[in-house]
Amino acid sequence: MAEVYPWQAELWRQLAGRTRHAHAYLLLGPAGIGKRDLAESLRALLLCQQPAGLEACGQCKGCHLLAAGSHPDSFELKPSGDKKSVGVDDVRELIGFVNKTAQLSGRKVVLIAEPPAEDMTLAASNALLKSLEEPSGDTVLLLLSHQPSRLLPTIKSRCVQQACPLPDPATSLAWLAQALPECGEVECRELLSLAGGSPLTARSLQQQGVREQRALVVDGVKKLLKQQIAASQLAEAWKNLPMSMLFDWFCDWAQSMLRYQLTRDEQGLGLEDMRKVVQYLADKAPQARVLETQDWLLQQRQKVLGKANLNSVLLLEALLVRWASLPGPG
Repeated sequence: MAEVYPWQAELWRQLAGRTRHAHAYLLLGPAGIGKRDLAESLRALLLCQQPAGLEACGQCKGCHLLAAGSHPDSFELKPSGDKKSVGVDDVRELIGFVNKTAQLSGRKVVLIAEPPAEDMTLAASNALLKSLEEPSGDTVLLLLSHQPSRLLPTIKSRCVQQACPLPDPATSLAWLAQALPECGEVECRELLSLAGGSPLTARSLQQQGVREQRALVVDGVKKLLKQQIAASQLAEAWKNLPMSMLFDWFCDWAQSMLRYQLTRDEQGLGLEDMRKVVQYLADKAPQARVLETQDWLLQQRQKVLGKANLNSVLLLEALLVRWASLPGPG
């Protein structure tokens, strides 16, 4: 059974307490705040044959089949084969499911979660519109989106849009302390900062060894600025690190530099491991050069997020050459 997290309690009461449900919900919010678990809990409740208040009973035939991944009235839209995005053929399979008659409780549920709805191809998004507008029978579609700005307006307009809350820092830290008992408060705060405040992402980052990866990257940046290592060598050493993570960090450091240049507020210099470096670069780099670097970083980050076919080593080398050239006269 999926978990409903403490920061979702009020939202869950609103969703689960409905006497009539919309034909499509669009759950919006940043990754790592529990939208998938919320959607799975709602799916379980909708397919349960003997719900106990606001919870699925966990004992009926429907609950057992759902737990086993074989419920005939549940469908999850995923890319076929080794594809990264949902395509038209995948949506056609969904349409076939929607057009069938429910076999157990009279209701069917579709989950579009991983990848999130915005990662569908344009053709797949257009193919989905008919099912969103006029789903067959008592069908409920549950769509998740981390970046709703990337969704077609026509998809958003056909769903009940539900913003999902990002927990406040105190709630996140309390939950993270229980989820990661091996980490102290300082480590939990660092993880939460690296995760943009999303507690589930913070837990995942710890499991992926992100703090060790971060230490490796920070050490490399310092050596690069001291001319103790070449950009090409460092790019080769980093080629197996997650590219999106690296660009997130460099974008954040560039933004912190600009903020410090404008405000001289040392509280905005970010995590302790890079504060002195960011402050040094902010003092030494012309603001126009920092702005130009930030624009370049954002453009390349968009390509990375869009899964463009990139040569990671060459891209990292270009990034590091730019970074090494930040300090100096304008």
